[in-house]
Amino acid sequence: MVNQGGVKLIIQIPCLNEAESLPKTLSDIPRKIDGIEKLEVLIIDDGSTDNTSEIAKQNGVEHIIRFTKRKGLAAAFKAGIDASLSLGADIIVNTDADNQYKGSDIPNLIRPILEKRADLVIGNRRIDQVSEFSFIKKKLQKIGSWVVRSISNTNIADTTTGFRAYSKEAALKLNIISEFTYTLESIIQAGKKGLAIENIFIDINKVERKSRLFNSMLDYVKSSLATIIRIYAMFNPLRVFLSIAMVFFVPGSLFCLRFLYFFYIGKGSGHVQSLILAVALLIIGFQIALIGLVADVVSGNRRLIEDALERIKRTELVSKKS
Repeated sequence: MVNQGGVKLIIQIPCLNEAESLPKTLSDIPRKIDGIEKLEVLIIDDGSTDNTSEIAKQNGVEHIIRFTKRKGLAAAFKAGIDASLSLGADIIVNTDADNQYKGSDIPNLIRPILEKRADLVIGNRRIDQVSEFSFIKKKLQKIGSWVVRSISNTNIADTTTGFRAYSKEAALKLNIISEFTYTLESIIQAGKKGLAIENIFIDINKVERKSRLFNSMLDYVKSSLATIIRIYAMFNPLRVFLSIAMVFFVPGSLFCLRFLYFFYIGKGSGHVQSLILAVALLIIGFQIALIGLVADVVSGNRRLIEDALERIKRTELVSKKS
């Protein structure tokens, strides 16, 4: 391994009413890792109604962010990333408070970043081997991961895992806008922004309680699908809107050709309805294409804003160090 003296690692843990499971999760985190000079833990308490924050303090957690009201996993993740950067983190590990992920895997998770091979490392849970997951959940996970891989041009096998390591560069470049979860969006953004991503295989602990992220599998599927579509459209607006426009252009053109055919053979007066329908479809298609052009310009402006935001973050980090 490359000598990386001076590297600071912050392990962030979003929490919602995790007073019971948090001590086990914290005790499982290794306090010394080769290549890491300083290791600290950050808890993001998402408006818990139990004594999660107090338990965190009692177990020696260095940093605690507490929301007065529940804001959701995505907001907790974003707050953790911003705080970790402000605290001088060179590497940020995100893990769950329910002790699903094993702390002993953290050294392997951060190794590709320490060795300068990756900006983002994903802990692959081997979905097929997770006994707690139902057959339907495993299939949905696989389908969802395939969709995200196709959109992001990555090879991530487990796109919903919360066990991840981010380099400082990755943390500075990612801007999560989803209000549901960060897992899918961060991978799509990383792929679109050219960040180096690696998978590692991990083992997991059994978690008895149900997920607190969603109420049912149907809710999860709907929210995940909406997130995927939204992020894909954000990075590829012209392609998305032109594809929709073609749904109207193609039948509109066919109806137009149909009218011209009958007009050519002298029966055009009896098929005026085809011309009206063709014009309506073509106008709608043209308007959607124009929206796509505007959206593409907006997307370009967003990239410029993100570049400016990254520079601002870097400047703030430099000013804090000085």
